[in-house]
Amino acid sequence: MMEKFTPLADLHTHTIVSGHAYSSLQEMAQAAAEKGIRLLGVTEHGPAIPGTCGRLYFKNMIVIPREMYGVRLLLGAELNILNHYGDLDADDKLMDMLDLRIAGIHSVCWNGGTKLQNTEGVTRVIGDPRIHIISHPADGSAELDFESLVIAAKNNHTLLEINSHSLHPARHKTIARSNNIALLELCKKHDMPVILGSDAHISFQIADYSNVFPLLVETKFPNELILNDKPEELIGFLGLPEYN
Repeated sequence: MMEKFTPLADLHTHTIVSGHAYSSLQEMAQAAAEKGIRLLGVTEHGPAIPGTCGRLYFKNMIVIPREMYGVRLLLGAELNILNHYGDLDADDKLMDMLDLRIAGIHSVCWNGGTKLQNTEGVTRVIGDPRIHIISHPADGSAELDFESLVIAAKNNHTLLEINSHSLHPARHKTIARSNNIALLELCKKHDMPVILGSDAHISFQIADYSNVFPLLVETKFPNELILNDKPEELIGFLGLPEYN
C-alpha cells in the first residue's frame, strides 16, 4: 500500500513566525511545490505558545496570495485546547481571520483533568463547526478515550490527525506509537478518514510521513481512509471552498 501512496496535501506546518520553526512562508510553499504537494496548510501556533506570532500577523494574512508556485495555500493556526473544559486560545475575531483551524493539546499550556473530563473537553472542541482538525490527539499529552473522539469526529466531519513528528524518537513520546495504533484501529472500525500531519517546522519536513507509514502497514489501514492523496475529497470533507 505505502509504495503506491503519493501525498498531495499537508495541512499541518509551521513557519518561522511560530517562534521555534526555521523556514519562511515562501520557502515552505516552494518546497511543497518541489515535492508535488498541491495543497499546503500553514498553521502557525496559537497565542498561548511562547514566542509565537501576535494577532496582527493573522489579521494581515489578507495580503498573502492563496497560491504560490502552483500550490494552493490554506493559512490558519494550530490553536491550543487549554483545559478539560475545551477552552481555546482564540476568540471569534481571531477565528474569522483563519482559512484553516486546527486545535490541539500542548503540555506547555494545558491544564487537564481526568480521562473522562479531558475527553469531554476535546469532544466539545470537535463539536465546534469552525474546527477542521484535531492535531496529534494520540501523542500522550493528555489521557483520552479515543473511541469517543472518533465517534464525535465522524458525527461532526472533523479530522483526527496521525502526527508524524510526535512519533519521531527524538520527541521521547513513548506512548505515542501504541496510542496512534489504537486510534488507527478505531478509525478503521468506524470507517472514519484520517489526515496524516507532518507538523513540519522546516521546509525539508513537508509531507514527511515516514514515522507514520509503519503504523499504517501494521494496522493494515485502508488507503481509501487516508485523505492526503485526495485533495478534492479532503477539501469536500472539511467543507472548505472548492478545490480548483
